[in-house]
Amino acid sequence: MAHIVVVGAGIGGLSSALLLAADGHDVTVLERDGTAPVPPEDAWDAWERKGVNQFRLLHYFLPRFRLELERHLPGLLGELHAAGALRWNPFDGIPEEMTGGRRPGDDDHESVTGRRPVMEAVIARYADEAGGVTVRRGVGVTGLVPGPGTTTGVPHAAGVCTATGEQITADLVVDASGRRSALPGWLADIGARPPYEEMADSGFVYYGRHFRSPDGSLPAAFGPPLQPYGSYSVLALPADHGTWGVGLIASAKDPAVRRAKDLDRWEQVVRSSPLHAHWLDGEPLEDGVTVMAKIEDRLRRIVVDGSPVVTGVLPVADSWACTNPSVGRGASIGLLHAIALRDLLREGPIDDPRALAERWDEVTASTVEPWYRSTLAFDEHRLGEMEAEIAGGRYEPDDPAWELGHALQDAASRDPDCLRAMLDVANLLRTPEEVLADAPTLEKVIELGAGWRDEPALGPSRQELLALLG
Repeated sequence: MAHIVVVGAGIGGLSSALLLAADGHDVTVLERDGTAPVPPEDAWDAWERKGVNQFRLLHYFLPRFRLELERHLPGLLGELHAAGALRWNPFDGIPEEMTGGRRPGDDDHESVTGRRPVMEAVIARYADEAGGVTVRRGVGVTGLVPGPGTTTGVPHAAGVCTATGEQITADLVVDASGRRSALPGWLADIGARPPYEEMADSGFVYYGRHFRSPDGSLPAAFGPPLQPYGSYSVLALPADHGTWGVGLIASAKDPAVRRAKDLDRWEQVVRSSPLHAHWLDGEPLEDGVTVMAKIEDRLRRIVVDGSPVVTGVLPVADSWACTNPSVGRGASIGLLHAIALRDLLREGPIDDPRALAERWDEVTASTVEPWYRSTLAFDEHRLGEMEAEIAGGRYEPDDPAWELGHALQDAASRDPDCLRAMLDVANLLRTPEEVLADAPTLEKVIELGAGWRDEPALGPSRQELLALLG
């Protein structure tokens, strides 16, 4: 078995470490943030993670995250339950006339979710107690230890260098340092070619707050967790211990909505939505509105033009690719990526670094990149819709997939099969392509969802929104 260094003790890094250690590898996790995790019940108030800018923003862990934990890390799932993570299934709140009654497979839509500090505190504690995992906090990685190259012109990483000058050697380095990964700089320092990167500002801004009920109950869900309203969207997410989050999502090119940083204006906008007004009826957990902007969509590959730019280091989870977090896919995609890495190392190519880098590129492209592309397409169209509304126009892209996506959402309110198909996509159980490849489903979507443009607006018009924002 190998000695593996994982850079980053976020959810993706700790998931990778736990899976690899369970296979017998000796895993050292290095985390730049020095603050040790606190008990889950204290995490919201007492744990700071300065390296994670979205640590206290709205989070939701999709059913796919729970399903994969159940299959691969059942002990961790049990700890999340014990710590009070919420088990939530949308079918419990949808009228039977829409669902057609419960069916086999509906339990796949059950999530185990909570606020990010609480969930991560449980995962951190579980990793600290796991055999084969050593977590070192307050250790910043500043670069890679160059080793003997395995291929002419391709540098090899034989470990990492820390901010204190320590060199930690390893058979493999896993970069799970997240959205702010410094991997390109590390590669340049050891003479590697730049990795392939796609990068752009996602174009969204988030304005969010958390609430708690006095009796542990949660607001009734009258619509989907993410509800579009013309030039903005509302996000309403249940969480642990009778808490929940509410957020407004707008285009960064919409200066009017920047006034939502003001608490009174933010509340006026949320209360204008009949589906979400009651989500404000709780005790606020923050004094004001939390804002997050300048979120990047970014994908990185270490195989360029058929050849790796480096061997001995592999990017995982958000270090590989990250997107707008409004659809809640980050943790699930990261866990799927970690499982793919565990499975790849079971094939045995760790002793052939070049083959390992090439296979990782192939595995990543087949297992998680389709989800990244699907998320990116959704985001691009949603941003286009927002900006057309701001300009007073109508968004009409020449993209049948966009048209069918809206038709599926509309048909979901009319047909139990379409409802389940829509939830499969939203909950990361099937891609849109897989759903619409089913001929009977596609036929229903086209028949029942063709009039989606004629559906009445559920929230304020653009002019009403501007008036609410003052």
